[in-house]
Amino acid sequence: MDFNVKKLASDAGLFFTRAVQFTEEKLGQAEKTEPDAHFENLMSRADCTKHWTEKIYRQTEVLLQPNPSARIEEFLYEKLDRKAPSRITNGELLGQYMEDAAKEFGAVSPYGSTLIIVGDCEKRLGAAERDFLQTSTMSFLTPLRNFLEGDWKTISKERRLLENLRLDLDACKTRLKKAKMAEAKAAAQQELRVAQTEFDRQAEVTQLLLEGISSTHVNHLRCLHEFVEAQAAYYKQCHFHMQGPKRLLPNAFALNTTHSMAASPAEAISSPTDNDTLKIEEVQSPATGTRKAKVLYDYDAADSSELSLLADELITVYTMPGMDSDWLIGEKGNQKGKVPVTYLELLS
Repeated sequence: MDFNVKKLASDAGLFFTRAVQFTEEKLGQAEKTEPDAHFENLMSRADCTKHWTEKIYRQTEVLLQPNPSARIEEFLYEKLDRKAPSRITNGELLGQYMEDAAKEFGAVSPYGSTLIIVGDCEKRLGAAERDFLQTSTMSFLTPLRNFLEGDWKTISKERRLLENLRLDLDACKTRLKKAKMAEAKAAAQQELRVAQTEFDRQAEVTQLLLEGISSTHVNHLRCLHEFVEAQAAYYKQCHFHMQGPKRLLPNAFALNTTHSMAASPAEAISSPTDNDTLKIEEVQSPATGTRKAKVLYDYDAADSSELSLLADELITVYTMPGMDSDWLIGEKGNQKGKVPVTYLELLS
């Protein structure tokens, strides 16, 4: 008990001495030991690294998980050292709703079949998003957080200790200046030597940690490359998954338009009437020879056999024996290739 009381008194006295020294420095009544330019630059660089790492981390977290409630939930699971339950992505949920709707409307109806196509695509996009989130979290977010919660806390702790020792050193210098008796000066000089030794030792430790910020930058640079690669792979997957619906939807839309006069979904999926057949033939099978056509929508050629189109431009079209009725041969200038009928308005 005596030991604890003495230690408490000693700590209180040390705290009071540091407070007095700090106050006098602020008032300009005491000198302050300033770090050299190199050490000052290291501290400034470390503070800058912490500041921007924190900002980048927080904003990346928002990018990957925009829902604040979900972020809080994941944080709590992490603090409890428990694995968060697998969360369905918005894309997967949308895809499921579309497929459920298709069952209600009829999977073989134009609208129902299109819902199935798009719903499956949305599910694939959602799965790709989940993989991207997991990869980005492990390769980019986690290293940034490890720095903030690990290395930076160590650096901050050592810097605070260095500052306390600096206050002790300057307090010893002040006492030495104020000492008048030889005995008091000798005691003050001895305290100053001890304080200087402890300060120098701590300064070396702190400087080594601050110099390690360069290694941190190298590590974060590697993580940034991995993050960019994960994003590129994700968007490439998204583009790939969208190609199927992009090709199928024009035909589905044409079929839906052809049957738009049907009284019910049951009529829409029944065998076409003579009038319906006539409409299909009129739109998809132009008369022999060439005709002018106006482009209704932009179209990007899928391969070299197709022709890219721009909305509102006029092209020349004609059919070839054995061609799919959904396609025509289009020409504009020196360019020629297959074009989808549903993107055209045939002119007389």
